[in-house]
Parts: sequence; structure tokens; C-alpha cells
Amino acid sequence: MTDWNERLIQQLEPVLRQTDPRPGISAYHDMPYAVFQYPPEEEFVVRDQTALLRTRLEQAAGKRVTSISLAACQAAALEAEGLGPEALAQAETTVGLEATIETIHQVLSEYQPLDELVAARIPTDADPLRDIVFIVRAGALFPVYRTSSLLEQLKGKVQVPAVLFYPGELDGAAGLRFMGVLDAEHNYRPKIF
Repeated sequence: MTDWNERLIQQLEPVLRQTDPRPGISAYHDMPYAVFQYPPEEEFVVRDQTALLRTRLEQAAGKRVTSISLAACQAAALEAEGLGPEALAQAETTVGLEATIETIHQVLSEYQPLDELVAARIPTDADPLRDIVFIVRAGALFPVYRTSSLLEQLKGKVQVPAVLFYPGELDGAAGLRFMGVLDAEHNYRPKIF
């Protein structure tokens, strides 16, 4: 069993099975979420294991798990601004990669805020004792948007236990390097599994 899979099954899953997982994943009442870190190259295996975890939590623990894809949120935001795949390809050709990345970042930060798109996908009848949110496909945001920003912006908007599945590397006790490439962010306040 790999280190991340062991952490998933032996550390994270027992906490999520609790009647109220919030105290086990976060010390902050307005940030009831945690980060589950795994190597970026394990993305497809983690997706499979996350689906199995969802099934176990729903069938054995009576939880309702909502998976929110950051890739889907990003695609919806870009489409809403008329920036589908063809428009982005044209922009990259016309203005260059860096300007296109900056445009995508601006869309997700200002015009179609990513935190609002995520919060809107949480069930309106969500119950902290029953519901769990998995925030997945964070790698789709690379290199246009840092997940540390997303977590800070979700503060107070998420009332149910949530886990961000984070492709990256641990850097010290509370630092993470997104996709193992970008400089480490050391301002992650949620618990890192």
C-alpha cells in the first residue's frame, strides 16, 4: 500500500466516518475542511480510490458525498465568459501563453469567482452530520490558480466537512508545492492529511 493510500484509509477515512467529522479535520469552525495531499503522478489512481472511499462512506457510514470537480468549475467559468477551448487556443496563439494564463486567472478570481462556483455546487440542504464534500481535479487549475487562495475564499461559505484532494508535495508541516512544481505556499490553515 502506498503512503498516500495508507493515509487515505487509515487517517482520513476514520475521521470522515465520525458522526461529526468537522473537529477531526479542522480546528477552525468557519473552515471545516482539510487537504489530502498526494503525488501528482498518482492522479488517476487517486481518482479511483476516492470513488471507492465515497462508496464506503455512503454505504457503510450513511454519509452523502458530493464531489465537486474544479476542472468542471473552471470550464463552466470560461464558457460563461465566452472562452471555450477554441477561443483559448486562439488567444494563446494571438497573445501568448502567459497572457492567456493571466486571463484565465482573472476570470476565476473576478468575473466567475471559483469559490462561488464551488459553494454553489454544495447541496442547499447540506447537513454537517451527514454531508461530506470532496473537492477534486485541482490539478486542472495548474498553473492559473493557487488552491490556497480558493480555501481562504471558501472561509465561512462551507458549513459541511470538505476535503480538497491536492496534487502536490508537502513542504514542512504546513506547506504545499502545487503539482510539485510551484514554490511552496505555507499559509494552509486546514489540516493536511
